[in-house]
Amino acid sequence: MTPAMRSRRQFLASSAAAFSAVPLLRAQDPNRKFRTVLIGSGWWGLNILREALAAGRSECTALCDVDPRQLAKATEDVQSITNAAPKQYRDYRELLDKEKPDIAIIATPDHWHALQTIAALKAGAHVFVEKPTAHTVNESRAMVRTAKDSGRTVQVGLHRRIGPHHVNAHRFLRDGKVGKIGMVRCFVHSGGGTEQARPNGSPTDGMDWDLYCGPAPLRPFNSRIHPGGWRMFMDFANGIIGDWGVHWLDQILMWTEEKGPRSVFSSASRPLSGPAILTPEKQTTDAPEVQNAIFQFEGFTATWENRRFGENEAEKHPLGVCFYGTNGTLHIGWRDGWTFYPAKKGDPIIHEDHQLQEPDGHNLLLLWNDFLKAIDAKSAPIANLEAAHRSSLLPMLANLSAKAGRSIQWDPEKEIIANDTAASALLSRPYRGPWEYPV
Repeated sequence: MTPAMRSRRQFLASSAAAFSAVPLLRAQDPNRKFRTVLIGSGWWGLNILREALAAGRSECTALCDVDPRQLAKATEDVQSITNAAPKQYRDYRELLDKEKPDIAIIATPDHWHALQTIAALKAGAHVFVEKPTAHTVNESRAMVRTAKDSGRTVQVGLHRRIGPHHVNAHRFLRDGKVGKIGMVRCFVHSGGGTEQARPNGSPTDGMDWDLYCGPAPLRPFNSRIHPGGWRMFMDFANGIIGDWGVHWLDQILMWTEEKGPRSVFSSASRPLSGPAILTPEKQTTDAPEVQNAIFQFEGFTATWENRRFGENEAEKHPLGVCFYGTNGTLHIGWRDGWTFYPAKKGDPIIHEDHQLQEPDGHNLLLLWNDFLKAIDAKSAPIANLEAAHRSSLLPMLANLSAKAGRSIQWDPEKEIIANDTAASALLSRPYRGPWEYPV
């Protein structure tokens, strides 16, 4: 066994051990409760908070949201669980200043992750932040630096790192049963059709739309953006590759010893709906309907593909990641578990069903318990910020390549683009005043 293979085995073995220990988790001080706050009190943020409360180590002291309707609903939900009313805040800065939380859950749109995570860390809180880590590459890098300086624990919402069937699939992979891997393919195909522009309107009563946009451009309010649709607007998010893709691209970096690709090329288009519309009267989404990306690593090629139309039964799996090896193909999916298709005719297909946490089909409770264990032990959680940062860079770099209109040469050690000043400028983006880009 080569040193590289041994290192990979040791890394994956430690990941599997981290998962297997989760159900047996015992806190060092089971009577200690963390003062926990939620910033971004929508549907997904509440999902995370419910798991935090169910774990028995948190008391929700405050909620924050720029939309008073979401804030009221979240408060009602928390009261129904705890019989206590958390304080309500519109501005996360005031919340952090007054509440001094032990844990901050951040479930806001991507463009807020960096500023809010950095502020929470500087306020002394441990952070559970949704994926991807940030909206742009240099925001994510600033988060990593701040986390190292703070000494606090950061867990990122890459729950597929700890899902039982994902862990078992990686065990199968590291045992060499797929053979030598030359290519990895990540993909998401969904239904849908052409999009028509929707009229702009006014925010709901009391909603602070200016604060919602924050450092991003101040778009006209549109019900397609809020609530819930912001993921398909590139001012606020990273499209399908940043939403779904980061989970499957993360599976690649869980497997490989390489920190990142050496080159990235992506093509993105809107072939059905046409160019995005943004006028004072109406707008459409502007995320790609179709996106393909090629990530060239030293030892293998990885690809990404998505489309927002044409969902069908011709393709066996609608989403996931395929590892193509000399012994066959391993598909790791979501509700379809994992399946190995052997290259040798006559050999049996090997399959394992999912073991997901319902009703949402994710493993948030396992991820939250791992977060608590890491806080207690002062160790790195399974979806720690440094690892999640490297995975989150992949969709960001793909979007950067698509915007630049060319392949980029990436140095994963220095995290710079080689010999391309114009593309390098896209590692950050201008902030709308008075917000300042994190350094």
